[in-house]
Amino acid sequence: MGQKTSPIANRLGISKAHHTTSCPAGKKQYKDELQAEMKLRNLLINKFKGQGLEKILMERTANNVHVIMYCSRPGVIIGKKGTDADNLKKLMESKLGTSVHLSVREVKNPDLSANLQAEVVASQLEKRVQFRKAVKRAIQSAMRAGALGIKVTVSGRLSGAEIARSETYKEGRVPLHTFRADIDYALAEAHTTYGVIGVKVWIYRGDVFDSELVS
Repeated sequence: MGQKTSPIANRLGISKAHHTTSCPAGKKQYKDELQAEMKLRNLLINKFKGQGLEKILMERTANNVHVIMYCSRPGVIIGKKGTDADNLKKLMESKLGTSVHLSVREVKNPDLSANLQAEVVASQLEKRVQFRKAVKRAIQSAMRAGALGIKVTVSGRLSGAEIARSETYKEGRVPLHTFRADIDYALAEAHTTYGVIGVKVWIYRGDVFDSELVS
């Protein structure tokens, strides 16, 4: 029986910050707000899949919700003259039932984002690129960008094999047992003609000191 835990969840409050923060509320109100935020987050992830969306942060106050979207290509979200951003803001307000302040921020170094790297590998697998070639490209780009270590695991019917298996490739250090280590982790799925292939990516970006939380 596996006893693994998410590197992100394992570091919450130590070297990682929550992606959603809210003001104190009653049980019923908190439940409804949480469900609405989860549905909105899933909707946005599916809407901008493969378009460089890294993560979504939500900060709820008493009067509104501040939604911060990190993307490697902000123009995809903002649109021409900001029209897409305005429509997206209206969609968020209808889903959350409150006023929304939308911020779109650019990801400075996409090659150091586990989520974006996992999406790139998954999209290449869907285009029938050899999985070893796709993984090698991701590892090389992350190490060139300044990562101290990266680990990539692909699992499923690799290259159309009859029996599913998993293969792991690693370069540098990935200290999963060190709480102060800034480990970025992501999981993506590639839907191929042979079935679903899972892609897991761990990127070690250095250590976090002085209680400085990384979102």
